Amino acid sequence: MTIGLLFYLGLIVLMIVSAWKTYEKANQPGWACIIPIYSTIVWLRIIGKPWWWLLLLIFVPIVNIIIAIRMIHLLSKSFGKGTGFTFGLIFLPFIFYPILGLGDATYQGPAGIKQE
Repeated sequence: MTIGLLFYLGLIVLMIVSAWKTYEKANQPGWACIIPIYSTIVWLRIIGKPWWWLLLLIFVPIVNIIIAIRMIHLLSKSFGKGTGFTFGLIFLPFIFYPILGLGDATYQGPAGIKQE
């Protein structure tokens, strides 16, 4: 039981560090990833979508699943990754988020548009 708990806590720390570094790569405050609603607003800023998408995520059933998948895809495009990486972020997040945050991926701008 103790080993399982330590593994679980280690996985949580890895995901927080990965999100923190991902936010910092996108020129946003890293600490924002640990604040529940604010983290989604910052994520929307990173992918170049308006804040009211948060309302769709919270209040519109079924549509929120589609919006969440779209947000993950736009996040991978924002870092120059493709559709395959999006599937990795969805199905193996504990592997692909660290690749995004701790790897050599660079922020290309909202949805992959290079900022000058």
